[in-house]
Amino acid sequence: MSAALVFVVLVRTPERLPLAAPDQAIASVRVAEVSSGIVQLDVQSQGRVQASRRVSLSAATAGPVSWVSPSLVAGGYFSKDEVILRVDSSDYETALERARSGLSQAQSDARFAREELERNTALADQRLISETQLRDLQRQAENTSLRVRDAQAAVAQAELDLRRSEIRAPFNTIVESTSIDIGQQVGRGAALAILLHADEVEIRLPLAINQLDYLDLPLGIRGEIPAELQPDVMVTGLLGKEKQNWQGKLVRMEASIDTGSNAIQAIARVSQDAEGIPLPIGLYVNATISGREVENIVSLPREVVRGNNRVLVVDTENRLWFRDVDVLRLESDRVLVRGGLADGERICLSPIQTIIDGMRVNVVDNAPATTLSAAY
Repeated sequence: MSAALVFVVLVRTPERLPLAAPDQAIASVRVAEVSSGIVQLDVQSQGRVQASRRVSLSAATAGPVSWVSPSLVAGGYFSKDEVILRVDSSDYETALERARSGLSQAQSDARFAREELERNTALADQRLISETQLRDLQRQAENTSLRVRDAQAAVAQAELDLRRSEIRAPFNTIVESTSIDIGQQVGRGAALAILLHADEVEIRLPLAINQLDYLDLPLGIRGEIPAELQPDVMVTGLLGKEKQNWQGKLVRMEASIDTGSNAIQAIARVSQDAEGIPLPIGLYVNATISGREVENIVSLPREVVRGNNRVLVVDTENRLWFRDVDVLRLESDRVLVRGGLADGERICLSPIQTIIDGMRVNVVDNAPATTLSAAY
């Protein structure tokens, strides 16, 4: 009975504890100061290496092939003007001798006609021959002079045919393929081999239309880009297990835009340095095109930008605020911002799950000093 009485007293007179607000957990964050600067807007693309010049070597004369260079095989190399093959020249040597004989005869006839004209002109002055005879001699001298010119052209043609029987490399070249061998009969214009330019290669690089804004090139440029305006291009490719780099230039833009991808083809050219590793034709490569420079740009890590255009700013009272920024370009690992941030402001680098505008945070004092700039 006494226990029941105690229970009733305790229930009717409970001890009331004072109310207290729960402690709020303050997030610890790392920050970095903003510093604007100059940034170069490089453009990335990929493409396959191709020959800058690819020509079909053809015969300029007809006849049997009398000699073929041992280098006339797939992968063979020829210096400019080096002899590739020879067509039998016997007929052309004979034709040249005949042309030279005809020229000598024509020159002799012309010399005799001039002498006759000079002698009879003196007689005409003395009225010893008629005007009609003098005009006939003048016409004969003119005709023989024309025959000399015709004979000279025949000699030049015969010499040209003889030179053409010896086929030379039009430039420093690599043989892609060949379809000729010694003893084979060739006709004028017959295909002999496919030659590739050995001194330089080209890469077709597709660029989106909006990427053109990042290049320091005048709009509407046509044909070859002037040398002083050609952007640098760094080409990277994998040879074996190692990456190799080659330096080139962006030399021209193709005239049409691909309607399917809305891209334009830019042509990069790489000179083949004799001392370096040649850039192989057919290799798939990555290319970085040097773009224009822009001032007052802040480079931020990609992960600190939320929703593509918002960042978290920590003020002087260590409060966290959302800030809209003007994004110039989103890249794979960084974001280039051209407006919305002032030098010296602090950007939150730490990921936070729940964010309330104006919430207090604890800035980690022992975090390494970090500055966000265009050189990020």
